Amino acid sequence: DVQLVESGGGSVQAGGTLRLSCAASGDTYCMAWFRQAPGKERVGVASINTQLGTTYYADPVKGRFTIAQDNAKNTLSLQMNSLKSEDTALYYCATVDETDAYNYWGQGTQVTVS
Repeated sequence: DVQLVESGGGSVQAGGTLRLSCAASGDTYCMAWFRQAPGKERVGVASINTQLGTTYYADPVKGRFTIAQDNAKNTLSLQMNSLKSEDTALYYCATVDETDAYNYWGQGTQVTVS
């Protein structure tokens, strides 16, 4: 199993920036950030596949968020710029298992934009 630990959440004013980090206990090639706002379902925010060299961003965050993975350090990051109140959510780091399903999750880190 892969253990994931997020950090970097916090409170920020609209227009501000935050950087989330996720430390993985093992090698991974496909990782993603999800978020869940109060009363809403968890949704994908961004993902990265280092084998294919591809990234994906959900429409609401395109141009504002940047996902990156440091394979040497087994860390995933999410740079969030121009934050909006609608970005307020609990953010989760996730990675795939041998079936390519996102079955490994971190505990989440809270992002609050006011």
